[in-house]
Amino acid sequence: MRLVVSISQQTLTVFNTRNKVLAHYSISTATNGAGFEKNSGCTPLGKHIIRAKIGEGAPVGSVFVGRRPTGEICTPALMTEFPNRDWILTRILWLSGTEVGVNRLGNVDTMQRYIYIHGTPDSNAMGVIGSHGCVRMRNADMVALFDMADVGVEVDIQP
Repeated sequence: MRLVVSISQQTLTVFNTRNKVLAHYSISTATNGAGFEKNSGCTPLGKHIIRAKIGEGAPVGSVFVGRRPTGEICTPALMTEFPNRDWILTRILWLSGTEVGVNRLGNVDTMQRYIYIHGTPDSNAMGVIGSHGCVRMRNADMVALFDMADVGVEVDIQP
């Protein structure tokens, strides 16, 4: 299995080992576009792997801060109470770059930048840019992807 993220199309496609499409999702990547450097707010390009899966069994809409569940469920009232939060919900697939000097190690390390594929409030638009660097997905899609993809699965982020 492998995942292909297309920044230009704002999609994530899941392929099996025979290159057959298993699933296709609308996503949202960085408002700041593609880029590699720490603190850039950009989505990194290139070859990655899923380094860790976080949130198995958590209720849909569970809020994560620092990769830990807060015990909250995202609601419109909670979003109003914390308007500046970057909502990381439901499940997290933490990415690690595999290309040294491109998206691994030094000032360009995807994992050290805390770049994830994660759920987001269903009110957030998909198919358009909008994240702070991560790949955002609808919560139901995130659960489906989380259940399909194992640690070590390749993720290719393309322009």
